[in-house]
Amino acid sequence: MLHTLPPELLPLAGLAIASLGASIGSFLNVVAWRLPRQESVIHPGSHCPHCGSRLRWFEIIPLLSWLLQRGRCRHCNATVGLRYPAVEALTAGLFLATAIAVPSGLGAAPAPLLVLLAGWLLVGLLLPLVLTDLDHLWLPEPLCRWGVVLGLAISAIAGFSQGDGIGRSVLQWHLLAASAGLLGFEAVSAAAGRLLGKPALGLGDAKLAALLGAWLGLTGLGLTVALAVLSGALFGLLGRISGRLKRHQPFPFGPFLATAGLAVWIGGNGFWQRLLLPALG
Repeated sequence: MLHTLPPELLPLAGLAIASLGASIGSFLNVVAWRLPRQESVIHPGSHCPHCGSRLRWFEIIPLLSWLLQRGRCRHCNATVGLRYPAVEALTAGLFLATAIAVPSGLGAAPAPLLVLLAGWLLVGLLLPLVLTDLDHLWLPEPLCRWGVVLGLAISAIAGFSQGDGIGRSVLQWHLLAASAGLLGFEAVSAAAGRLLGKPALGLGDAKLAALLGAWLGLTGLGLTVALAVLSGALFGLLGRISGRLKRHQPFPFGPFLATAGLAVWIGGNGFWQRLLLPALG
């Protein structure tokens, strides 16, 4: 999307997109905090989790408020973790990245605005899943389920806007990918349970794989799984070598899947095929 703008508009557009991303990141922090606690993400409004004080608009300006308040609550002086501005900054960066994304699997010429909004929506779905998996080793089913529905809907809109034939093909492959992600991961988990006596993957990972299949299609899902397995194995190896991970200590696989899925969305299938195939072959 950004590459279609005149060069003189790029700084202003980039600043607007980053600001929007940081604001969305502030909301995603709320979602990741409240969802595991079965609280509404809308009511009550933003408040300090330590003293419960309602936060005014100038206390929740993304990034800026945390810096001006030196990472503390104005009411009770409790520490506000670095994670809050970090998620806001990360979301801003991902919104910029998805603005120049070249996702594959949506047909030859999907509408640029649809691709832009779809990328932002995908970021909004995946970041709370990553945060809750890191905190609780749990991937909320409602987010995964809605992610599958929205991914298939956007794939259908992108495909059918280019013609009936393209629409049917795109929807078919994305439906197949979502099914393959779900059933494939469940099969791996069941097989590991029989061989090792415990599942190697949680069922939440299978639902996240279905979500990514709905958005990326079959080839994109395959590349995502390959990237996630490679990065997860490297993380596990380094964790064992450094002593930070004990033998048989579980760690969440969802963040590797989600990160790989965003990387494939942003870079496109061709880029990752050229990078991965020589390494794997």
